[in-house]
Amino acid sequence: MTNLHVLVLTRASLMDKVLVIQTAFIGDAILGTALLERLHQDHPNAKIDYLVRDGNQSLFNDHPFLNEVLVWNKQDSKYVELWQMLREVRSRKYDAIFNIQRYTASGFLTGFSTAKIKVGYKNNPLSFLFSKSVEHRFGNGFEKVHEVDRVLDLVGCNSTRTNPVLYPSENDFLLVKEFQSEPYVTVAPASVWFTKQLPAEKWIELIDRIPESINVYLIGAKSDSALSDEIAEKSQRKVFDLTGELKLLQTAALMKGAQMNFANDSAPVHLASAVNAPITEVFCSTVPEFGFTPLSEKSFMVQTNQDLDCRPCGIHGRSACPKGHFKCGHSIDVNEMISHL
Repeated sequence: MTNLHVLVLTRASLMDKVLVIQTAFIGDAILGTALLERLHQDHPNAKIDYLVRDGNQSLFNDHPFLNEVLVWNKQDSKYVELWQMLREVRSRKYDAIFNIQRYTASGFLTGFSTAKIKVGYKNNPLSFLFSKSVEHRFGNGFEKVHEVDRVLDLVGCNSTRTNPVLYPSENDFLLVKEFQSEPYVTVAPASVWFTKQLPAEKWIELIDRIPESINVYLIGAKSDSALSDEIAEKSQRKVFDLTGELKLLQTAALMKGAQMNFANDSAPVHLASAVNAPITEVFCSTVPEFGFTPLSEKSFMVQTNQDLDCRPCGIHGRSACPKGHFKCGHSIDVNEMISHL
């Protein structure tokens, strides 16, 4: 047996129990599934666990190859929960941990675990505790690197990108079937960040230009209801408001059957990508070069044609436009958006 074969067998034997850590927001947890897919491809017999923040676990109901989803409650007694989670992680005696995040808490869980293989990014403050750390390819010089590519850097180079995947159940598809008797589009108008969110009047303009033969469904979390109510009330055509009515995987099932889905640079884009649903992504204050572009076979991007020296004004978006004019949102061309329908 060659040294190479010995190395491959040794690595395989060390990957029987694996933990992937991604406790950020919904979109990040979805993009992290690219790593789950790659690990399953490379180690089909490994038991893979996924650690996510409380609220994201429903994304992985009935996931076909996840062994277990661990949940960290970051909202209540964050650091008490962190110590409890460390004890849980250590008790499971993982062979390998892959940490998708760059923050101290996740570095703490990774570095002080009992895992033989501990992989994360070099700019994690506790990366000196990892057995392997990789560069986080973001910023100048990395404008063509997608977030999924950065995630997959944790397991090394591969010529073929592995896309994120979610698995809505048969029941999820059955529950949205009542909305699919006629052609339809979905619109996800909200975002956590104001400057990532296309202005309501732009969404209304788009909706009013969609032919009446196509149903329009507003989708989003219950917390988005005020915006959806405003859009539905001010639209000149019939709009079906499903905001807060569907669970995440049910929303993904609905998006999969749509003629087109419209969303800001936010989680619904990645929800669409993970089920290969058609998607048009709108960039206001953020830019495609950050690497959060859609991955569906049928996907489009829309952004301002104005040369704004203030854009991008931040990586994640802001609660208000720093300049007060929000031109990056107000100058979006609805003609371009409707052309992708």
